[in-house]
Amino acid sequence: MTARFPLMNDLARRILAIEVARANAGETPVDAAVQTCVRLQVPLSKFMGSVGFYSLLSRALVLGKAEAPSLQVVYVRPDGSLAGFDEFDQDQEAGECEKGRVALVAHLLGLLGIFIGESLALRIACDAWPDASIEKTDLKEEEKL
Repeated sequence: MTARFPLMNDLARRILAIEVARANAGETPVDAAVQTCVRLQVPLSKFMGSVGFYSLLSRALVLGKAEAPSLQVVYVRPDGSLAGFDEFDQDQEAGECEKGRVALVAHLLGLLGIFIGESLALRIACDAWPDASIEKTDLKEEEKL
């Protein structure tokens, strides 16, 4: 993932760190990756409908499973929500869990960037996580590479 979508990989790490901090603060007991997808579901469903979101998340999960086998227990429910993360945490080492979370979210953001453009995908992420400190300069630096 880092080679194909380096900006989205970094963004996924930032977003997941925010969601982990929220979970640790007691705001929500939900897994950080699940909460990230929940926060993205509403704005993305506006663009592509609930079936489109389901398809995008399902594809991101398939790509994530190829990169992080720890995601094998995770699946997308028909309503577009994720399930299996309760098993995921119990059966995996912390590093493998983090790798799986990052892979899933980075693929979701990367695929979104392919379909609607990276700038718009970043804008949606900025709106959902204004504290993720995503700067236009980050995008411009990635484009130079």
